[in-house]
Amino acid sequence: MLGRLASRIANTLIGKWNVSYECNQVPNVIVVVINSSKIKVTGSKMDKKFYYRHTGYPGGLKKLPLNYLLNKNPNFILKNAVKGMLPKNKLQKLFLKRLKIYDNKFNPHFNF
Repeated sequence: MLGRLASRIANTLIGKWNVSYECNQVPNVIVVVINSSKIKVTGSKMDKKFYYRHTGYPGGLKKLPLNYLLNKNPNFILKNAVKGMLPKNKLQKLFLKRLKIYDNKFNPHFNF
């Protein structure tokens, strides 16, 4: 499930699980997610959930359904969900730098 996974990732990146948690510090942790293309959502969100963006020109609102983005760029869906669950401050960019998402099981963090 997308939301449950994103909330656990966000809490891990923030460091709420750590005994020495401080709200103004970024913990020394990197989260690696593999197989992001196998994300599941409940109900009919696959057809009814849309992601919006604007080009900046008049009439430039783009509306992309979840199933299209899951085939094109599954990493964006998970990163966007995690970004929405992180605090909206200067540390958000630093938290997102420590999140590594890959759509298949082969990645540079894989140890043989």
